[in-house]
Amino acid sequence: MEGRTDMGNAHQGMARRSLLLGATAAAATTLTGAPALAAAPQTPSLWREFTRAPFTHPQIPYVGRAGHRGGALRFPLRPVVADVRDFGAVADGTTDSAPAINRAIAAAGRAGGGTVTLPPGTFRIDDVIRVGHSNVVLRGAGSTRTTLHATKNLTELIGAYGSRYGGDKSSWSWAGGLIWLAPEARWNSLVAAIRAKNWPFEGWTGNRRDEWRPLTPVDPARQGSWTVTVPNPSPLRPGALVLLRLADDADHTLLEHMCGGGPGPEAYTWDDKTKLTSYVPCEWPVRITRVHGREITLERPLPLDIRPEWDPQLTTHATELTGSGVEGLTLEATETSQQPHLLDKGHNGVVFQCAYDCWAHDVTVRHVDNGFGLVAASACTLRHTRVAGRGTHHPYFCREGSHDNLIEDFTIEARTTPAPSNTQLHGINVEGLSSHNVWSRGDMRMGTFDSHRGLPFANVRTDITVHNNGRHGGDASAGPLFGARFTHWNVRVTNGRAGMIRLDGLAPYSATVGIDEVTEFDQIDVPDFAGDLHSRLELYGTTDVVRPRNLYDAQRALFR
Repeated sequence: MEGRTDMGNAHQGMARRSLLLGATAAAATTLTGAPALAAAPQTPSLWREFTRAPFTHPQIPYVGRAGHRGGALRFPLRPVVADVRDFGAVADGTTDSAPAINRAIAAAGRAGGGTVTLPPGTFRIDDVIRVGHSNVVLRGAGSTRTTLHATKNLTELIGAYGSRYGGDKSSWSWAGGLIWLAPEARWNSLVAAIRAKNWPFEGWTGNRRDEWRPLTPVDPARQGSWTVTVPNPSPLRPGALVLLRLADDADHTLLEHMCGGGPGPEAYTWDDKTKLTSYVPCEWPVRITRVHGREITLERPLPLDIRPEWDPQLTTHATELTGSGVEGLTLEATETSQQPHLLDKGHNGVVFQCAYDCWAHDVTVRHVDNGFGLVAASACTLRHTRVAGRGTHHPYFCREGSHDNLIEDFTIEARTTPAPSNTQLHGINVEGLSSHNVWSRGDMRMGTFDSHRGLPFANVRTDITVHNNGRHGGDASAGPLFGARFTHWNVRVTNGRAGMIRLDGLAPYSATVGIDEVTEFDQIDVPDFAGDLHSRLELYGTTDVVRPRNLYDAQRALFR
């Protein structure tokens, strides 16, 4: 929490705002006349509860620090250090400008960062555009003015990418982008492994998850704490990015904790969920803001308890990409027919991988297999992004332990051509132990609130209009669709379908607040856990009267 060590002052400010919200809602309900009463703002009891215990509420996660630099409204304005035309790029739509653009980006990286500009026009690219150095920004003249026309897919450019879990699936169905923001060394190792057919893990600790070393154990602490105590603070410095690493025990109590605990998760069969258990240890990247003796202050509150049985450690990781972004352009793939499900060739959009505090702003992708990806990426913001064209498999995907990201003011357009047979549409996806991610102010003209199993937990979707016609995916071996503390808040469902949006019958210790009346049809899901899910439903059958209207904005305002 930047510049704040006194949480008492924060709680006082939060209480004042809570009282103000309550007074406003109460005053609104005193209006006379049926139409005014029907439209009166309403503050759910869940919000009042949350403001009293924002970091430890059992159903609603604290996500007020999600996104680049804790949700900063502005991105850094880095000085211009290169114009792609000076490196040979030509905006004629026919000259392959990928080598020139990559040379310009590499030059900015060698200079220690800066902005690489793309003027108006259409640039043909026959290769991946790679941002591999920190503090480098690729900036076009605006998404309606600068276009990168991608002529090839990732299978052509890098090679076939099989799944580490076997079968004939193409991992380009959920990985990689034609604009790929990842540390140069990490990107090189991934490409080498793919070409050698040594299908890699894609996260923070290398292709075999062995590229890390311990810094210090961590003493027990509770979820929601902003500080931890360590026996050896000497390797730790303010500003450093570290991994909090939590292993599971033989009884899978870590996985049970991610689901809220209790009889349901305790009775669940975990041992045969081999894809899920391959995601453990859980790795959560976080910056250190203060070191005071053995007490370490973190940039964000702990997402989970820290218990001795999980061998908690702060560790190193692959060097992160940080402070980099892509802005003001459209990436348009050559329009081809969408491939059968899980056989995507990799006409993919923009992907962030092993990235922290990075961003995309005013970026459109068109005619892609998969739109915007967060793969082992954390604290990134995607703002004013759009997926358009012939239809996609994953418009947005968030996986492989991606945490604390913010996707706001986003649009998924209706497809421009009918879906071919044997294809699938998902939506705003989250999976693979990913947590505390936010999707806010969205216009989804197709898709769904997708989980691909893998026990994502503590994620928020808020202030979104959705034509709910997508389907979720996920192997049975990946375990539950949802962990605890999912929240869907003020969601307008235009076709009345409940699937994956009304959570009270699906997600444990979760909340659905302010959605339209919906019914089950098409893909029908059953809860993964038996018994009482402790999931809450409020202001059902209403939208936009809920106050606060946007859960993320309200949480962000609590301490600002």
